[in-house]
Amino acid sequence: MTQPLLSVDELTVTFTGRGRRDVQAVSGVSFSVDQGQVVGLVGESGCGKSVTSLALMGLLPDRGVRVGGRAEYDGTDLFGLSPSRRRALRGSQLAMIFQDPLSSLNPVVPIGVQVTEILARHRGMKGEAARKEAASLLDRVGIPDPRRRLKEYPHQLSGGMRQRALIAMAVACAPRLLIADEPTTALDVTIQAQILELLKELVDQEGTALLMITHDLGVVAGLCDEVNVLYAGKVVESAGRRDLFAAPTHPYTHGLLNSIPRLDAPRGEPLHPIRGSINDNIAWADGCAFAPRCDFYTLECLAGTPGLSEPRAAGHQVRCVNPVLPGSAGATGGTTGGTAGLEKTEATS
Repeated sequence: MTQPLLSVDELTVTFTGRGRRDVQAVSGVSFSVDQGQVVGLVGESGCGKSVTSLALMGLLPDRGVRVGGRAEYDGTDLFGLSPSRRRALRGSQLAMIFQDPLSSLNPVVPIGVQVTEILARHRGMKGEAARKEAASLLDRVGIPDPRRRLKEYPHQLSGGMRQRALIAMAVACAPRLLIADEPTTALDVTIQAQILELLKELVDQEGTALLMITHDLGVVAGLCDEVNVLYAGKVVESAGRRDLFAAPTHPYTHGLLNSIPRLDAPRGEPLHPIRGSINDNIAWADGCAFAPRCDFYTLECLAGTPGLSEPRAAGHQVRCVNPVLPGSAGATGGTTGGTAGLEKTEATS
């Protein structure tokens, strides 16, 4: 088998501070992304998705943060690179689409300058050649009248246009790995669909590897090949997209799927949200962090950190001592009609 483009092994991120308790935001996350593959990181806000991406890009602060584990990009240890070598990779081979374009773009610099400085830094383009390429990039991501938009400031663009401008900057150097951190947040469904279609085209046409970070399971259904579900800084379930939707095994994944409306559900059927909040957890060292919110909780859940196992099939891993298997009590939602619901979701994504 060929080596994955990105391989993350036991990644940990701990925030420290003088006079206060250390907080481990990411606790032993492992996954891989192949060339031309879309891998999803899914979970509620606060589960460690964005911190994982910032650690991989080397964008976490130098002070007050400890990063452990290993992350290899094309066989190179990212955490072992010098700052200058890391900066050379960012933008040229590794790129990231940030969650909030209004705060990610410089408000006092025209869009054209922000795009052309990437072209100058990584591709050596200047002057009219850089402006022409920048206009071409804006046109490629669907921004109308790109020459005029180059002279405008971020506040003069709509939310969808700002997000497209960020995508144009991210793909300016044809990166081999693209990290998209909630790229459709706060956008209307029409613009969301257009941006997702644009990302799909990049993967299909350019062979770009895409790491999609989202809490939207509709995005996962329409775009991702493999899915990693995170909770409290750990991967609790990892599976192929269809397998995950057809037969979710971890109670948390089950709860996420039951918390959203289903296209194939009877009219008037109530949703079944996960009780509590992300703050209602215990330390992984003491047991399963999801236990206080879990409907399938047993005393065995407090017998130390559960490991990843394959209770159903090869490639479908779950971190749970009492998984929700097909046919078991409470196995609803994803286990019945899940594939049909996925196909309908794909059609509307």
